[in-house]
Amino acid sequence: MTSTAPSTATPAPRYTHTAMLLHWVLGLALVGLFAVGLYMTSLPFSPQRLKLYNWHKWAGVTLLALSALRLVWRLVHRPPALPAKVQQAMPGWQKLAHHATHYLLYALFFAVPLIGWAYSSAAGFPIVFLGVWQLPDLVPVSESLAEAIKPWHQVTAYALAGMVVLHIAAALKHHFIDRDGLLARMLP
Repeated sequence: MTSTAPSTATPAPRYTHTAMLLHWVLGLALVGLFAVGLYMTSLPFSPQRLKLYNWHKWAGVTLLALSALRLVWRLVHRPPALPAKVQQAMPGWQKLAHHATHYLLYALFFAVPLIGWAYSSAAGFPIVFLGVWQLPDLVPVSESLAEAIKPWHQVTAYALAGMVVLHIAAALKHHFIDRDGLLARMLP
């Protein structure tokens, strides 16, 4: 008969269920929205393209609201600190990258949809959320302003996609290579 000693390792502090839900919903929605954005811009002018553009705008507004909710939740419910074992094993550059990535992700959560909204406003295409509520224009209609804003939506969207890929890669590295339990803190 074998006896197992009780584990003396303390489990890493976990995120709240609400933080987990917001993380995964926002993450999956960002991936989907980016894919739809790539697809719709490749379509010729058609009713299908116009429908996808409207859905893209609705999803962008929804993600903006979810991002605001997530930021408020994070400010009110501080995330758990990195476990001491992880902090000690992590080189300084990784700690810097960890914090920089999170700050940049949050900045881009807001920048991408707000720039898209500004572009839509400047181009004279109002956002009618769910086909019911017309949102106010962020900037006046101006062809030259629309042309100046348009590339920034694409640049920031690609930057956000890159940061999401980096975030996923780091999480997978911690899970499969470091095996430090960091990813488990965000799993339900």
